[in-house]
Amino acid sequence: MNILITGATGYIGGAVAEALQAAGLQVTAAVRDPEKASRLTARGFRTVLAALENPGALGAAAQEADGVIHTALARGPEAGPLDQAAVETMLEALEGTGKVFVYTSGCWVHGNTGGRVAGESSPLDPPPIVAWRPAVERLVQDACQRKVRGVVIRPAMVYGRGGGVLAEFVRTAREQGVVRFVGTGENHWTFVHLDDLADLYVRALEHAPAGEIFLAAEGPAYKVREVAEAASRAGGADGRVEAWPLEEARRVLGPVADGLVLDQKLGSTKALRLLGWMPKGRPVIDELLLGSYARAVGA
Repeated sequence: MNILITGATGYIGGAVAEALQAAGLQVTAAVRDPEKASRLTARGFRTVLAALENPGALGAAAQEADGVIHTALARGPEAGPLDQAAVETMLEALEGTGKVFVYTSGCWVHGNTGGRVAGESSPLDPPPIVAWRPAVERLVQDACQRKVRGVVIRPAMVYGRGGGVLAEFVRTAREQGVVRFVGTGENHWTFVHLDDLADLYVRALEHAPAGEIFLAAEGPAYKVREVAEAASRAGGADGRVEAWPLEEARRVLGPVADGLVLDQKLGSTKALRLLGWMPKGRPVIDELLLGSYARAVGA
C-alpha cells in the first residue's frame, strides 16, 4: 500500500512518515527540494517533486497513491487559497476510488474555549490566521459524496522529540536567559505528544470512518506561564520568564501572536472509541524537565 504524504520534511509530517513506514506501508513524500528528496530516498522513502504552489503535481501524485495524508503547512497571506487549491486537486484525483484522504487542521480553529473543555462538535471561533481552515475541513468531510474517505485531524499543541514551539522556548532560555510568552501567561494550552499524534494518523488512515473529525489532545490543559517556567528550567534559565504584551508581539509575529494567546482546554474520547487510540507520551512538563528538551539542552 503506497501512501502519499505532504510535509514529510516537517515536524509533524516527518514523524507521520516514519510511523507509516514502521507500520509496513510504502511512503511517497511530496517535497519541493531535490536535496531533501535525496535524503528521504536514502531512508527508504519514495519521493516526488511537488509543492502546494503546484497543485497539479500533487494531484498527479495522489492519483498514483492508495491514500493521501496532507500535513504540509501553508504560510503567509495566501495560505488559505494555497491549501484549499491543493486539497481540492488531490480530492479530485481520488474521486470515485474510495481511497482515504487525511487532512491536518489544528486546534486553533476552536478559538477561546471560555474555560470549558471543547471537543470535536464544539462551536468554532478561529482567529484570522486560520479563519479559512473550517471551509477546507468541510471539503474533506464532504468528500464522501465523491466516494473519497475524507478524515480531519485537529492536533493540539504538539511537543516531543525536542521540537515544536517548546523548542523555541528552550532555545531562548539557553541563549537569552529568559523565556518570553505572549500575553499574561494565564491562558491555557492543551498538548499532544508527537509520537502519539503520528500513531493517530496511522489509525485514522486504516480505520477512520468517512467524514470524521478527530481532536488529537491528551492530558490536562496547562497555563502557558507554567509551561514557560518549565522550559526556562530545561534551558538553564532557572525558571525566569517574561510577559510579552500582545500588541508588541503582533508587531514581530504578526497574526501568529493572536493564536498564541488563545485560552484552550481541549479533550475528546472519540479517537479512543473509534480507533483505539491511547496516548502514551510523557506529560509535557516531564518531557521538558526530564525528556527530549532537557537532553537537547545538555547535549
